[in-house]
Amino acid sequence: MSDLKKFRLINKIEGYSFLILLFIAMPLKYMFGFPLATKIAGMVHGALFMFFIYQLIEASKSTPFSKKESLIFFIASLVPFGTLYTDKLCQKKEPLPVKKVREFPKP
Repeated sequence: MSDLKKFRLINKIEGYSFLILLFIAMPLKYMFGFPLATKIAGMVHGALFMFFIYQLIEASKSTPFSKKESLIFFIASLVPFGTLYTDKLCQKKEPLPVKKVREFPKP
């Protein structure tokens, strides 16, 4: 798996964990008095965020991310639904799949 594909995968997982923390765990804590939800979701999200930063650095080394794009990826990771935007940017960087052409035998 390429560094860009790994980055896209962790980008999605980290983004969804952020949304779970904000829209499921936080209401469970403050509306229903269940603080364990934020403790667990927060810990998982924190670990995923650290791994996201690591993958961002690794992907920046091996793909043509500019410093500006890397900064955009980082800032978007701090914003809810920023994952959707950054995934579109990553899709543009991925090379198109090459289809193999079947060769016919020469007569």
